Amino acid sequence: MISKTNPLYVKADLLAKEVYKKCRLFPKQEMYGLTSQLRRAVLSIILNIVEGFARQGEKEFRRFLVIAFGSLEETRYLLEFSLEQNYLNVEDHNYLIKILDEVAKIIWSILYSKQKDQ
Repeated sequence: MISKTNPLYVKADLLAKEVYKKCRLFPKQEMYGLTSQLRRAVLSIILNIVEGFARQGEKEFRRFLVIAFGSLEETRYLLEFSLEQNYLNVEDHNYLIKILDEVAKIIWSILYSKQKDQ
């Protein structure tokens, strides 16, 4: 089980919770469209991190981090789209992207360090 004090867990968990808060402000007509997709994408980041930690072996862990990174980039696009649609203001968007970038850096540093070790 991943420690709830692990920096990757802390940042990915924060990102998911903050995106959920902001999605509450999206138009009701987006509940089953953009809001749903954004929530699924951001949850996929933290869920793949948690599952990767729970798996046995470095290869499995790495595979789940790569999947988490894919979900992170999907989330990035959906946040950009939300900004363009005026569902997010610039300040909220920048705040979420800042957290997202921090998660991305941690994932890549782990993947890079694992790659060097092989």
